Amino acid sequence: MTADDATGERGFVSDLLFTDGLPRMDDEVGYRGAAAARAAGITYRQLDYWARTELVEPTVRSATGSGSQRLYGFRDILVLKLVKRLLDTGISLQQIRAAVEQLRVAGIRDLSGTTLMSDGASVYLCTSNDEVIDLVSRGQGVFGIAVGKVLREVESTLVNFEAQLPDPVDELAARRAKRTA
Repeated sequence: MTADDATGERGFVSDLLFTDGLPRMDDEVGYRGAAAARAAGITYRQLDYWARTELVEPTVRSATGSGSQRLYGFRDILVLKLVKRLLDTGISLQQIRAAVEQLRVAGIRDLSGTTLMSDGASVYLCTSNDEVIDLVSRGQGVFGIAVGKVLREVESTLVNFEAQLPDPVDELAARRAKRTA
């Protein structure tokens, strides 16, 4: 399914984790691995491992061989940061994979009202305050991660990167264009 069918935007949405009102996806715009890792607060080694094991793959451009660069979109960086937060709380990668898949399947529209809750072993997706209260009252939810807050953190981090770098979107393409000009 193309984005034209679902949202009126260009590109594919079938593999996107979120299709709500986040910044527009453009096939040519993305952040290189180092910038994505910094914005998510992870190491480049983690980023590479998660891409190779298909936990979080770049949706703008994947690596196609030696010398090629992955480009991560805003949504990818948001997922990277959520994965990092879950890891920091002691959740296993196996449970995190299940949570990321649950988010994909759910097709959440309103991230500001979404909370990931966990009891330390499992991750639960809550889309209302009532669901959060229900989990906590049953003793299943020990801690939560407000997705909307993480979204704002990623957004402000990327805005700061863009202000610091001459062309944070695709430095490699800019260098190639400069050489051919």
